[in-house]
Amino acid sequence: MSYHPHRQFAAAARPTAQMPRLVVGVVLIEAFNSGLRWLFDAALQWLPGISAQAVWYGSTRAGLLLQLCSFGFLGLGVVLVAHRLHHRGLHSLTGPLRPLLRDFRLTFLAVALLFAIVEMLPPYWDATAASHARSLPLWLLTLPLALLALTVQTGAEELFYRGYIQQQMAARYDNALIWLLAPNVMFALAHWEPGDFSTPGLQYMIWALCFGLAASDLTARTGTLGAAVGFHLANNAYAFLFFAEFAAPDSGLALLLFPQGSLSGDLSPAGPLLSAPFLTELAGVGLMWLAARVMLRR
Repeated sequence: MSYHPHRQFAAAARPTAQMPRLVVGVVLIEAFNSGLRWLFDAALQWLPGISAQAVWYGSTRAGLLLQLCSFGFLGLGVVLVAHRLHHRGLHSLTGPLRPLLRDFRLTFLAVALLFAIVEMLPPYWDATAASHARSLPLWLLTLPLALLALTVQTGAEELFYRGYIQQQMAARYDNALIWLLAPNVMFALAHWEPGDFSTPGLQYMIWALCFGLAASDLTARTGTLGAAVGFHLANNAYAFLFFAEFAAPDSGLALLLFPQGSLSGDLSPAGPLLSAPFLTELAGVGLMWLAARVMLRR
């Protein structure tokens, strides 16, 4: 594995690579993020026409946009803690701007093209099965705002997991397995509902672990966060903007809304963990990673 760019990427973290400092930093970031989210939730009570439930459930256009933008609290917490605790600026967390933008553009394009190709292959979507279709002109007008909000969300998560935590651990440990696995176990746990040991809940956590590992690998190979953010943004844009179940969580920006249960498939809480559909989803993550790798080599 060619991880030489990652050594330079993590170089700024070496003077303050002590593990107790990282643990304190993660706790401070989480506390900062939780505190601002609490204040944000309280402020929502005073905004006319917007409910806190709509924001955190993401079932309306405005609600989901606000929910995604609220991830900016996490990104702000990372920047502040890195500055105060590690004497590092934003530039050191993201990598050089020009390569970052290049990696972002190429990776986003590669994964988006992959999704487009997959959609052109059978079995085809039956758009007539959609119970609701949002106004296409309004959806197109909202699209720039939606992509901006998704960039805030994905950028904040990448800054925290693949930037701050991965960098600090790579500065402390030479073993790639440590700085690849540890941040992404945390990323997976962040996608787990505490107490949910159902098959779908565990599958989602495993999927998040594999997705995070792919993003970490792209970061290590390029030496910037650009590829990871492009990878994450293309995935989330596909997941949020085109298809969703009616009144389901995070359905507020989808163009086509299908009846409840029609897209989720068999979500039996006691089904097999490594089912064929789930293995297909994991293979999809692998294809996304491969598409990004091929494009980045150009």
